[in-house]
Amino acid sequence: MKYCTRALQNRINLARSPSKVILLFGARQTGKTTLLQHLVENEEAYLINLQDRRLRRRFETDTGLLLRELEARPEIRTVIIDEIQKVPALLDDVQLLYDRGAGQRRFLLTGSSSRQLRRGSANLLPGRSVAYTLTPVMQAECRPCELLPMSLPPEPRFPTRALEDCLLFGSLPGLFAESRESWAETLATWADLYIENEIRQESIVRDMGAFSRFIEAAAIESGRLINYTKMASTVGVAVNTLRNFFQVLEDTFLGMRIPAFTETRRRVALAPRFVLFDLGIRHALAGLRMSEDLIRTSAGELFEQWVMGELCHRAATLGAGFSVSSWRTAGGAEVDVILRTPDEVIPVEIKWTEGPRPSDARHVETFIDLYPRARRGYVICRSPTRQALSPRVTALPWNEF
Repeated sequence: MKYCTRALQNRINLARSPSKVILLFGARQTGKTTLLQHLVENEEAYLINLQDRRLRRRFETDTGLLLRELEARPEIRTVIIDEIQKVPALLDDVQLLYDRGAGQRRFLLTGSSSRQLRRGSANLLPGRSVAYTLTPVMQAECRPCELLPMSLPPEPRFPTRALEDCLLFGSLPGLFAESRESWAETLATWADLYIENEIRQESIVRDMGAFSRFIEAAAIESGRLINYTKMASTVGVAVNTLRNFFQVLEDTFLGMRIPAFTETRRRVALAPRFVLFDLGIRHALAGLRMSEDLIRTSAGELFEQWVMGELCHRAATLGAGFSVSSWRTAGGAEVDVILRTPDEVIPVEIKWTEGPRPSDARHVETFIDLYPRARRGYVICRSPTRQALSPRVTALPWNEF
């Protein structure tokens, strides 16, 4: 499959001068290395893939190897180190080369686990680096969108997909190059390798049995409010252990915590939601069969998770000033997603319906009444056309939001 543009390209390009080291984080197989290689395709780049066990052992056991290799090759101006968390000590070498070179080389680093870097007190190059997070393919990278629009580089773009495919198989970029028949097997393999390579081999958690039970429960509960006490009882661990397990998912970019929006005058529920980063991976981790039966039994819940995840990914891609939260009052008023931008706050309700009604906008209207920075709201649904549900609330089709 030919390279398709990513929305993050524009942000990374702004920082591609040698004045900063680029740290590109994200879950496995979201296309981090592919993106960086594309950005430097016209340059001679030195790629160090630390997924290669033999190469990793060389850098682990031979202190100063990177320094000696680059000193022997002054023509190299760009260095890409893939999965830097595998050998965090290399960050010290990167800093030394960066400081010594005064901008003569560009360093582009990828990582799929910030936990391993923090746990090892790794040098994250303060003042010398800028960090980004790459997500699965967003709908905003396939077509124009209204909420949190992306500034996209020139084509080629990823092809648009049917809603049912998005709900069943998610949006890992590799799937776009495969036949539909292989998608379920690819996702199942990803889930197995995550447990084996990211968790077990790296010794991130001690009790693998408890973590395996947890990750299945977390996948099933994805998108819902977290009840730590109830889930801890189900998994058979202490609440603090459960909280640590959730942090593991965040640190390995497998999930996103959606906090409660609290800046209103009403008393609100403070429990966060937690959404896995990709629906296809969610189904694989939960052991669910990716068939039409899953949509028939859980369509509304899947649609809600898909929209939430998409908006979380857009906010992460846009960076500082953009965030996602949820809102639920003690009186029962609830809005699925609250988008915060530098200019406004936007309440968004998510409905599976093809025929939205003004009553679907009532909680969005309540939120707008309570919060002065909220001037408009939306109901995202499966309507074939956009509709004005009220002077302030618009129903948007799923393929336009």
